[in-house]
Amino acid sequence: MKKAIVLLPCLLAWCLASPFQQHDFLDFIDDLTGMQNDEGSADEPTGTPPTMKTDLTVPRPTVPYGYPVCPFGCQCHVRVIQCSDLGLKEVPGNIPSDTTLLDLQNNKITEIKEKDFKGLNKLYALYLVNNKISKVHPKAFQPMVTLQKLYLSKNALVEIPKNLPRSLVELRIHENRIKKVPKEAFRGMKHMNCIEMGGNPLENGGFEPGAFDGLKLNYIRISEAKLSGVPKDLPKTLHELHLDHNKIQAIELEDLIRYNNVYRLGLGFNQIRDIENGSLAFLPNLRELHLDHNNLTHVPTGLTDMKYLQVVYLHSNNISQVAVNDFCPPGFGFKKAFYHGISLFNNPVNYWDVQPAAFRCVTDRMAIQFGNYRK
Repeated sequence: MKKAIVLLPCLLAWCLASPFQQHDFLDFIDDLTGMQNDEGSADEPTGTPPTMKTDLTVPRPTVPYGYPVCPFGCQCHVRVIQCSDLGLKEVPGNIPSDTTLLDLQNNKITEIKEKDFKGLNKLYALYLVNNKISKVHPKAFQPMVTLQKLYLSKNALVEIPKNLPRSLVELRIHENRIKKVPKEAFRGMKHMNCIEMGGNPLENGGFEPGAFDGLKLNYIRISEAKLSGVPKDLPKTLHELHLDHNKIQAIELEDLIRYNNVYRLGLGFNQIRDIENGSLAFLPNLRELHLDHNNLTHVPTGLTDMKYLQVVYLHSNNISQVAVNDFCPPGFGFKKAFYHGISLFNNPVNYWDVQPAAFRCVTDRMAIQFGNYRK
């Protein structure tokens, strides 16, 4: 009984002691090092190596191992840094060198400086959309030897940045103030596949001869510009050519002669009154043709010879009649792909005046869109 009474105060004192705190591994190393130093003050036993007390000394890093620095305010994932919508006025520092995707869109960045992307030689995609960038240092993109996607749309650039990475596959630079495409703009970019450069005040004379030499583009859009005709010096490899929202008034015979690989052609929202007979014959692989919102008075000639054509947009023109052989080959003419979309609404043509045989090469009646014509 007396032993129990003696142990009770001891147990009470132990319960009121400070709670147990978990130490991390580095704290454990420090404690262990301190213990070794304390032991060294006494006479060391015979046979103990004299360097034992310093072998476990580990320098403490400022940042825990495995956790790279994340720029202030940004969200960092595995090699993906998202710094959009932060009101940034310049490219942040301390971007991890292993970053592959850097998102800086929707900020207030006005200038790209020489060392903004220093050390980012693993970057795959860079998004700078919707900033206020008007100046890019000629050496700013040189560290990016693996960059494939560069988005510079909706800024205040007056020229295409110099020395773009030769590794680029996709460049989006629409809605800027670019008036000229110099000969050396895309030099050496053998992997470039897509260029989006609409929304710039580009005229036909703004393309220097040879500006697209060496490129094997699949897609290009030069919409909402000031083009008065189809550019004649674009790559022959194009599959998609989009020139909508320009000031083109006619398609002449030689305009499409080099684009026989195009399967989607966008010419909507222009001022086209005439398509010269034989012009479309240079597009044997065409599948989709956009000619809506123009000034055409009749269905373009040559559609009957296009064996793969499946979609034709002709709405919002001045077409007043549709002949029986405007779309389908006459007699037993062969067509490899039937139409599944023909739009003719908002034209002064009465659908009840059109012979049903005019659409004999259409998949079904739902593919024809007439609607009501309204002045």
